[in-house]
Amino acid sequence: MSVRPWILMLILASAAVTFIPRVLPLALLSRFNLPKWLIRWLGYVPIAVLAALLAQSVLLANGSIDLSFHNLALVAVVPTLLVALRTRSLIWTVLTGVASMALLRLFLG
Repeated sequence: MSVRPWILMLILASAAVTFIPRVLPLALLSRFNLPKWLIRWLGYVPIAVLAALLAQSVLLANGSIDLSFHNLALVAVVPTLLVALRTRSLIWTVLTGVASMALLRLFLG
């Protein structure tokens, strides 16, 4: 099997575009001693990004905010959040969310 040169270049360019933004900041910031407050602040970035993505996917339906019971994703969040708060287990939270959405789509969707 042969690979066309332009496809190989495309794959390598895609790898570089994915690799450089991840490694470059790590390489540059590893040379500095960052203040404790900045390290603590950066610890909240993944949580904030995840919350924004979750809120967008749960609250928006067809491009507008939908807070009704017809929004199955919003209804599925309730048992999922309860399980997350009670168990603090990622696997049980994910399984509850998937099962909730599956059951809601089966019976109401």
